Amino acid sequence: MRILVVEDEEKVAGEIVRALTAAGHAVERARDGDEAWFQGDTEDFDLVVLDLGLPKLDGVEVLKRWRANSRTMPVLILTARDAWSEKVDAIDAGADDYLVKPFRMEELMARVRALLRRLTKHATAVLTIGDVTLDTRASRVIQGGVPVGLSPMEYRLLHYLMHHEGRAVPQTELTEHIYTQYSERESNAIEVTVARLRRKLGPEFIKTRRGFGYYSGVLSESKP
Repeated sequence: MRILVVEDEEKVAGEIVRALTAAGHAVERARDGDEAWFQGDTEDFDLVVLDLGLPKLDGVEVLKRWRANSRTMPVLILTARDAWSEKVDAIDAGADDYLVKPFRMEELMARVRALLRRLTKHATAVLTIGDVTLDTRASRVIQGGVPVGLSPMEYRLLHYLMHHEGRAVPQTELTEHIYTQYSERESNAIEVTVARLRRKLGPEFIKTRRGFGYYSGVLSESKP
């Protein structure tokens, strides 16, 4: 999943970025409100971690502008402000969750997993299709009880497809959600990664719907 971290405190931002990257996400960083508003308004993210006390433009104002422009990605608010009125303002502006500093990284990661599950309508942190299980807490994949070694790119692509089980995901969407903005991208990187996953998980685990994209699980005609 592609996540935007908006935090001006270097130490805090670095810890969050490292934790999210280690969990298999493609992570972008914004350091002030203006940069955050532009990135969130012009790029596709699966989730945003947004600090309220930002230079140039307050986090609540950034969030209000995103929602006014119909940007619907889940937003987890971070703040050192513990007043109930601040929480109400953030939630009314369109926040999906709220975490007060200082916090434990384990709690932030649990809230991120919960928001991503809600986004894709999964009930638990463990995704299972057939004999393949992906544990988002441990960033681990098991098939038939045996751990499967995956590269970071293979994990991100599989994670995205399993989160969107039953929907054919276009190659352009995969590219947008498993790479960071400035990543080097080979023109056939998605096809190569899919081929590697098929060798590791079996040729039928990731299927192709011609003209629509790749999918795992049983294709649902009701999903766009």
